[in-house]
Amino acid sequence: MKRVFLSLGSNLGDRSGNIQRALDALGAAGLEVRRVSSFYRTEPVEFRQQPWFVNCVAEVATDLLPLQLLKAIQRVERHLGRRRDVNKGPRKIDIDILLYENVVVRSAGLNIPHTSMAERRFVLVPLRELEAGLRHPVTERTVLEMLNETADTSQVIRINPAGAAGK
Repeated sequence: MKRVFLSLGSNLGDRSGNIQRALDALGAAGLEVRRVSSFYRTEPVEFRQQPWFVNCVAEVATDLLPLQLLKAIQRVERHLGRRRDVNKGPRKIDIDILLYENVVVRSAGLNIPHTSMAERRFVLVPLRELEAGLRHPVTERTVLEMLNETADTSQVIRINPAGAAGK
């Protein structure tokens, strides 16, 4: 089984509930959800005129190859009502592959590690909670180093302890 870190976020409807349903659906899709960070209320960072998000990071284990994993994640997103109407806009659920072991994938449809992870506090703060010493396979920087060096100053506010559902 390969160790993978996923970022989950929602800013429409029952945001925490949407994330919990996504975690449950990932388990039903054959991924083993091993650990989940606390949930965080986070400020939008690119398209700012939208509701705040709830975000978390999950460590999962899978036998799926990266492209198979992406397709499984996209099925979960569609099943939970994800619509891609506005780029970077509001969404019921968003699931991104941050890291897949130490694998590097660069293709038209998939980039691992996630190309923006080092620039996003809403990813780095919950990832630090799970594994601060985890190294980026390209830059070799730890999660803690990336968090300390990011220019992102957006707010990331913990709303519940790791593994607990909350709004």
